[in-house]
Amino acid sequence: MSAKVISGKEVAQQIRSEIKVEVDQLKEKHNAVPGLVTILVGENPASVSYVTGKTNTAKELGYNSIQDTQSEDITEEQLLALVDKYNKDDSIHGVLVQLPLPKHIDSSKVLNAIDPDKDVDGFHPVNVGRLVVGEALFKPCTPAGIQELLVRGGAQVSGAEVVVVGRSNIVGKPITNMLFQKGEGANATVTVVHTGTKDMSAHTKRADILIVAAGKPKAITADMVKEGAAVIDVGVNRVGTTPEGKAKLNGDVDYENVKEKASLITPVPGGVGPMTITMLMKNTLVSYKNSLGL
Repeated sequence: MSAKVISGKEVAQQIRSEIKVEVDQLKEKHNAVPGLVTILVGENPASVSYVTGKTNTAKELGYNSIQDTQSEDITEEQLLALVDKYNKDDSIHGVLVQLPLPKHIDSSKVLNAIDPDKDVDGFHPVNVGRLVVGEALFKPCTPAGIQELLVRGGAQVSGAEVVVVGRSNIVGKPITNMLFQKGEGANATVTVVHTGTKDMSAHTKRADILIVAAGKPKAITADMVKEGAAVIDVGVNRVGTTPEGKAKLNGDVDYENVKEKASLITPVPGGVGPMTITMLMKNTLVSYKNSLGL
């Protein structure tokens, strides 16, 4: 029997509809809306595309959405001053600096300059610490999207054996910390495997829930997956082009074969990807509500 496919597009749309309703209600009551600024340095085509997606989504949801584009030759000092300006602006609740930055700018210094209470990406060391101790203000967007897909897809997370493939700061580490906390959509037993793991499949075959962020196409094959497991594929790998000239994408999971064994599975594209910007919008709404004392 083939797995139930969890559509990230559908779940993301569901959450966006919920956000829009709440934003409209808050606007009526408080005569203000969430404010999100995205700072873009230079004109890297991929960065421009990401930023446009974020600003357009924010506008659709009724946010005050600002795209602040700066030239490639902005100095580190000028960029830090710009971040500071938005930190102090009460109408702005989320501050993003799009990476990568030019080589003459220290990315860590800039990201660490963002007010942790406006760090809606959730990567400031203060927010990483809050996450680890179970007091997250903002959950990093991709892991938060994974958790929503599991919950809304009907996976039983509490008490589950979860195996996370990959230990990056963006996915592996935060999702591990999120899923073993006490609370809804969590309370699992979590194992992390990585390039230093001697027998990866010995662990993956035990997983009730398998979260794969390996960065390698089809790294997880059907023989590595337990019958009836829920499989979340975070990987996006370009593996050529379609006849129409579009990028051909594969996940980190051998989708066609694994879906015959799994109970739930996310596709690539259309799985985890659409959730990331949606959870960014949710974090900005959280920041806005915090500013109102709600």
